[in-house]
Amino acid sequence: MRKLEVVSPVPADIDIANSVAPLHISEIAKQLNLSPDHYDLYGKYKAKVLLPVIDELEGREDGYYVVVGGITPTPLGEGKSTTTVGLCQALGAFLDKKVVTCLRQPSQGPTFGIKGGAAGGGYSQVIPMDEFNLHLTGDIHAITAANNLLAAAIDARMFHESTQSDKALFNRLCPADKEGKRKFSAIMFRRLEKLGITCTKPEDLTPEEVTKFARLDIDPASITWRRVMDVNDRFLRKISVGQGPDEKGMVRETAFDISVASEIMAVLALTTSLADMRERLGKMVVGNSKAGDPVTADDLGLGGALTVLMKDAINPTLMQTLEGTPVFVHAGPFANIAHGNSSIIADKIALKLVGPGGFVITEAGFGSDIGTEKFMNIKCRYSGLKPHCAIIVATIRALKMHGGGPQVVAGRPLDHAYLTENVPLVEAGCVNLARHIANTKAYGVNVVVAVNMFSTDTEAEINAVRSASLAAGAFDAVLCTHHAHGGKGAVDLGIAVQKACESVTQPLKFLYPLDSSIKEKIEAIARSYGASGVDYSEQAEKQIEMYTKQGFSNLPICMAKTQYSFSDNASAKGAPSGFVLPIRDVRGSIGAGFIYPLVGTMSTMPGLPTRPCFYDIDLDTATGRVIGLS
Repeated sequence: MRKLEVVSPVPADIDIANSVAPLHISEIAKQLNLSPDHYDLYGKYKAKVLLPVIDELEGREDGYYVVVGGITPTPLGEGKSTTTVGLCQALGAFLDKKVVTCLRQPSQGPTFGIKGGAAGGGYSQVIPMDEFNLHLTGDIHAITAANNLLAAAIDARMFHESTQSDKALFNRLCPADKEGKRKFSAIMFRRLEKLGITCTKPEDLTPEEVTKFARLDIDPASITWRRVMDVNDRFLRKISVGQGPDEKGMVRETAFDISVASEIMAVLALTTSLADMRERLGKMVVGNSKAGDPVTADDLGLGGALTVLMKDAINPTLMQTLEGTPVFVHAGPFANIAHGNSSIIADKIALKLVGPGGFVITEAGFGSDIGTEKFMNIKCRYSGLKPHCAIIVATIRALKMHGGGPQVVAGRPLDHAYLTENVPLVEAGCVNLARHIANTKAYGVNVVVAVNMFSTDTEAEINAVRSASLAAGAFDAVLCTHHAHGGKGAVDLGIAVQKACESVTQPLKFLYPLDSSIKEKIEAIARSYGASGVDYSEQAEKQIEMYTKQGFSNLPICMAKTQYSFSDNASAKGAPSGFVLPIRDVRGSIGAGFIYPLVGTMSTMPGLPTRPCFYDIDLDTATGRVIGLS
């Protein structure tokens, strides 16, 4: 482990990151007993850990599993990633525990937009932080390429079907070889089986079977698959395609999503093996036929090609913290528009590597109402894993906001109320914390509150949070100074988490059973937000009926909702109740394995603010170092 030399006041994140020389990644791998055969190097400071490691460690007992969530955040963020990293530095560098941090790969949208990077902050960071926040090992680029290949295939298939007879279409899909013989490619047998066609030779199909096989007959109005890019670009929220003179009037309206909202990202995060990923990618539904049947990536002949594009992305990336503890970075779905958790594969490998008595700390995005809820009801369902402890990160700043404090706006100085002691305001805001504690405890895990301290916080305010946490049923509430002191500032949190893990006795309890209807599952989640009811738009009703008819009603639910409130209204702070939750639309990520309702005006493509983070980012051309990343 590496000893940090901390200074006060705390320098900028990038300056701290640049001041520490990372260990060669092979040194980090040795801590986990990984040999060079277990990973592929990506430069000096990154490596891809290979999937066969899981098989080699199959009989080994798992370590403790801890998820880090938070209270409803301000637009500035409350230090959840920082706390996750600081806790791991404490466990590994100070408490002599085997530990792996499991984090999501950041999207370049927020990195260059409003939020900045996600490597942690202060003296609790993943390094090299510029590599972590930018291209990393190319996983998001692979997802973008795979997603857009599928989008191109959809439009191309509709174009070719519109210009060809059934026979011509069939003959081109199954071309004759030099001897004049036709054959089905391997992926075509999946479609034949789906259609109930038992013939194995193209010439044996009846004319009716030829039509069924060759013509997907996609309804353009039903297409849910969109192109993606890893940039915040509000002007791509609604576009038209097919306007070129050669596309013969195939114009339709569509949109771009941000890459991390792609279903392929969710597949990567929720898959458990290469074979499982192949099946999930093939089952992704892109729209319906005009007869109302779901059309999949395998129907388009693309499941195998998508898997090829994703074959390296399935391996988790190994990095390190400032204090030399191991980090797995893998997958990066947003929590407000996707399920917001790093990959099952990374967690499973990490739990075997740390072994009994070791710790795997994974972060769930944004507040516990969305990130931790999806961790429990989606991720744990597919992984079969059970967390031993859940952490809720809280700040005095956010609690004051929830208690009625002035609006917090990124880029503007904080109001005086956030810089001076105001215990009543903190106490009033603890209603938000209390609901997060109650919701998280309901899953059967011990809850530890981590109070991420700022220099303006006072002892009286911190005591108020601790008292409110314990009164709400938290196992413990601990003050943390890891931003200013690194792992040393989270030692008390590490001790509390260990005790909480050793004391867990209850089985994992889900919020809803999978055999409930789609509406019943949506309404169970809405009640956890404090809603008194749910209002479904006509479009949402239509989609729910369709997904139920198609046999997808047994999937878990992934709510696309603002992260800034329990409700759909981002300005409703504290713990609002009695509101009606509006469901604007319902979409399916069938390959990934969930149905996602869109709450209110939630968008799947963020926009850039007036002053994006990119104003501060540059390259020192003398040293080659990145400057200004946060």
